Amino acid sequence: MITSTDILIIGGGLAGLVSSLELARAGHTVTLVERKTYPFHKVCGEYISNEVRPYLETLGLSLNALGVALIDQFWLSAPSGRLLKSPLDLGGFGVSRYTLDQTLYELAQAAGVNFLLGRQVDNVAFDGHQFSVTLNDGQQLTSQVVLGAYGKRARLDKTLSRSFMDKPSPYVGVKYHIRPQSSDWDFPDNVIALHNFSDGYCGMSAIEDGKYCLCYLTTRDNLRQHGSIPAMEQAVLGQNPYLKTVFERADFLYDKPEVINEISFAPKRAVENHILMAGDSAGLITPLCGNGMAMAIHGARLVSQVTDAFLQGKVSRPELEQQYQQMWSRQFARRLWVGRTVQRLFGSRWLTDLVVQTLQHAQPAVKTIMKQTHGQVIPV
Repeated sequence: MITSTDILIIGGGLAGLVSSLELARAGHTVTLVERKTYPFHKVCGEYISNEVRPYLETLGLSLNALGVALIDQFWLSAPSGRLLKSPLDLGGFGVSRYTLDQTLYELAQAAGVNFLLGRQVDNVAFDGHQFSVTLNDGQQLTSQVVLGAYGKRARLDKTLSRSFMDKPSPYVGVKYHIRPQSSDWDFPDNVIALHNFSDGYCGMSAIEDGKYCLCYLTTRDNLRQHGSIPAMEQAVLGQNPYLKTVFERADFLYDKPEVINEISFAPKRAVENHILMAGDSAGLITPLCGNGMAMAIHGARLVSQVTDAFLQGKVSRPELEQQYQQMWSRQFARRLWVGRTVQRLFGSRWLTDLVVQTLQHAQPAVKTIMKQTHGQVIPV
């Protein structure tokens, strides 16, 4: 039996959940396929810029009730311990994906979204009028629109022959939730910090319930050289005195870290084989810029708007695809370019130290970089 739906969304992260909620509330039938079951942890920095806070609240999220941590300061450290401190003009908040995604999932369920959890999409075909989608259990669905919101990298990318899959992807992401062991913890809960080490950097910020998210990016070579994640953390991350203190004074709340391999920052297209991509599927900003979650939420709003217009017959499919690609590029292409450019200034011990030292005496430059990697508050 073939099931028909107006919109099929592949992936239930932030972009998938927000767009499903928006489109279901607009009166369309929405089916979302997610390979995991809620709630679950994801490798993610768990800091969200305030550019999307008013918009999230219009969706029905009570962020205060979730206990989010309010963040208005930024720290940047070099492996030597040299430290830059700067205010965050726009600011943001910290909340775990475990909590946020579960809350959005419940809202989307209440709006009538049909969730197919613990399932994967094996194939997507387009015949010029509609999509035919096959799941890993053999189920088949048809839809007028398919949104790809499945994250950084998936088997489907290879099936679609996306160009970035042929480019090297040497990065590994590792994430923990941690909690201070004692009251002498000297990391304020209103700070997001970026602590650099050889061939990598580690983001850290408070989330709900007195916990902190610690998420770092490094290379496979770094991991291979030391044989295991704990050995690498001691030998490499521990060279940064701030990270050394964190690893010595925090309780690590996972039995083992969340890990993701083959992270690619190569440019992607927002429309592939007529599928509208959103979130990390459309383009991945370097974690160094700390704004991927806000971009996913903002992108979901954009794709929902153009999809709704198409389903109402206001635009044709070619217009839908052209408008979305243009809207996405206008909003995010420069942010991604700046992120990739800034990332090149970090990783080398001596270069990172020089950059931090320079920025200590150039606060206007720090603010300019922040503005280039963050957007304006979404009007509601």
